[in-house]
Amino acid sequence: MTSPTVAGPNTAVRAGAGSPSRTGTGRRAPSRWLSRTAVNGTLLLSVLYTLFPLVWLVTAATKDSGGLLSGEAFSFKGFDLGHNLSQLAAYNDGVYFRWYLNSLLYAGGGAAVCALVSVAAGYAFDKYAFPGKEKLFGVVLLGVLVPTTALALPMYLLASKVGLVNTYWSVLIPVLVNPFGVYLSRVFSASYIPDEALEAARIDGAGELRTFWSIGLRMVMPGFVTVFLFQFTAIWNNFFLPLVMLSDQKLFPLSLGLYAWNSNTHAEPSYYPLVVTGSLLAVVPLVVAFVCLQQHWKAGLAAGSLK
Repeated sequence: MTSPTVAGPNTAVRAGAGSPSRTGTGRRAPSRWLSRTAVNGTLLLSVLYTLFPLVWLVTAATKDSGGLLSGEAFSFKGFDLGHNLSQLAAYNDGVYFRWYLNSLLYAGGGAAVCALVSVAAGYAFDKYAFPGKEKLFGVVLLGVLVPTTALALPMYLLASKVGLVNTYWSVLIPVLVNPFGVYLSRVFSASYIPDEALEAARIDGAGELRTFWSIGLRMVMPGFVTVFLFQFTAIWNNFFLPLVMLSDQKLFPLSLGLYAWNSNTHAEPSYYPLVVTGSLLAVVPLVVAFVCLQQHWKAGLAAGSLK
């Protein structure tokens, strides 16, 4: 006698095994979509918030004083960028471009020397042992906590003692050292420069300076570029130190010169196009520096991933 086939409990479990997973997958899919939408929406808002002042600056630089004061800065109606640039170049015998060259000297020269000094100091703190090293490095870290504006008056008094006030050196010398750059360079040196490479150079007869210049500096080039960009941006936007140190208009950087023009806009509205157009041109070196030097960051990241 043949017994009827009865579905056992295992069969029921197997038959329904796929149902919870499909339900869970269906529930997870909308949640993932919502999270991605939230992240992308936040990034989009951040980008718009960042680019909004730049877009305003580009469109406002094409307006005359009447267009700026009438609130039509976001339209390209009455495009007058060429006239604004010619006025900017001709005003006061082209003093704006004198300020531009001053800013390039302060920011470019100061950032390059500061980056070299910071990398050399960070390399020394990382690779050499000497008495009081950690205590001295602690003093360097304390320097990071001191705001630069608090040092402006003491530096002015020191500069006046040695007769450097109202000279290029009064702005250049204080920016040649950056405590945060020294700290960052020590971190890069520990990550990018293996001790074995330095030992091999010493065995081949290279001196300490040759070892640093030919091997250490080349290996830590991403750190050099990082410190350079940080310091270049800080010096380019520096305002308070030149305000304290300089009184001759021919020595002004862009930040101080545009501030002086902007102070006259209430009494003389014709300064508005000069200030806005000058501010647009002042952004260009920062953009160019970041775009041209970002490849060193990418190369450094790739080297770190291989290690």
